[in-house]
Amino acid sequence: MRLVTFTRAGGAGQEIGALAADGAVLDLAAADASLRGLTILQAAGGGAAMLERLRAAEAKAPKLAGAKLLAPVPRTPKNIFCVGKNYHEHAKEFAGSGFDGGAKDVVPPHPVVFSKPHTAIIADGEPILGDLDPTGGLDYEGELGVVIGQGGRGIRKADALKHVFGYTIVNDVTARHLQKRHSQWILGKGLDSFCPMGPAILTADEVPDPTKLVLTTWVNGEQRQNAPVSDLIFDIPTLIEAISAAITLEPGDVIATGTPAGVGIGFDPPRFLKKGDVVRIEVTGIGVLQNAVA
Repeated sequence: MRLVTFTRAGGAGQEIGALAADGAVLDLAAADASLRGLTILQAAGGGAAMLERLRAAEAKAPKLAGAKLLAPVPRTPKNIFCVGKNYHEHAKEFAGSGFDGGAKDVVPPHPVVFSKPHTAIIADGEPILGDLDPTGGLDYEGELGVVIGQGGRGIRKADALKHVFGYTIVNDVTARHLQKRHSQWILGKGLDSFCPMGPAILTADEVPDPTKLVLTTWVNGEQRQNAPVSDLIFDIPTLIEAISAAITLEPGDVIATGTPAGVGIGFDPPRFLKKGDVVRIEVTGIGVLQNAVA
């Protein structure tokens, strides 16, 4: 099941729907009135019983005309957790780019975790505000996003996937010169609109082995990234264990797991994004996240 957050034509309230194979939004509340007003955070924390209710509603839900998709998690409980240098080939290209801020290790010995504020989140189809980066170093990073279901602190690696509600797509848009200037990454990566997310959350029951997922990124139709999630240096259970060791994860928290090789700074000279460029990211089963630079 692919869950989405949407607004109705002429309406302001957010609702949860399901995404049909043809891209239409299925109106779950029309099939089960008790779901009206349910938030994606409530759904994520609702456990197996909630998932069963959503699945039963999906089977009967009509298609809804005029629905506008929002990011599947329009506002995360905390900042979005992001992981840097988490694919071997990207770690190498980043180390050789001159933008790594003097890090000693090409491949980090422990997960490199930073964050993006929720104000960076935008939906599929919404514009990336490139003018907010005055330095001309705009870059893309296609990533698999993990959406937390059952929260907790001190989650063991062996139990970590039980705490996953589902998977989405994130574009970790980055102002490279700001990233390098400030060393710490939030000011280069946390700008408004710099976290496109969507189009949907593919529920974890449909992804028994997330390492089988494949991520591909295109810029203006040219393939730039292509890698299986199995290439992660630190896998999803390891990331959940590391982050939750002393930080409580909550339903709806999102972890962007890192990007593979092929980002703009990996080219010589770097191939930064410019106004009008279109970034398209696809992950197996989740769908396509596409955003243009405004």
